[in-house]
Amino acid sequence: MSGPLLAGLGLTVLVTGMLRAAFGPAAVVPGLVFGLLATVLQLLAVRALRRGYHGSNTEFVKGFGIGMGLRFGGVVLVLLAVLLDRASFPPLATAFGYLGVVVPLLFLEVRFAR
Repeated sequence: MSGPLLAGLGLTVLVTGMLRAAFGPAAVVPGLVFGLLATVLQLLAVRALRRGYHGSNTEFVKGFGIGMGLRFGGVVLVLLAVLLDRASFPPLATAFGYLGVVVPLLFLEVRFAR
């Protein structure tokens, strides 16, 4: 397994456990769903960044832009989940499920992109 995948899965389990302790059993589903979503989006973002990492500035900026677009898409999905099914996806648990995984992975991105 690759570094970002292991880190993302570990963070998902950790964040989901913290969400369950803070918000109760209703926070498990949004923690798992959006933690896994953050992991997948980060894997795709690192893959896009790797393509341009040793290339020209244009290729690097394109990979960076793709990664940021993917992460923003995750934020939009958080909003949609909360608006469409607030009972299954309470706002704080859903947002923390996504951000609690994607932000640490974002800080580790440079290490994973090499």
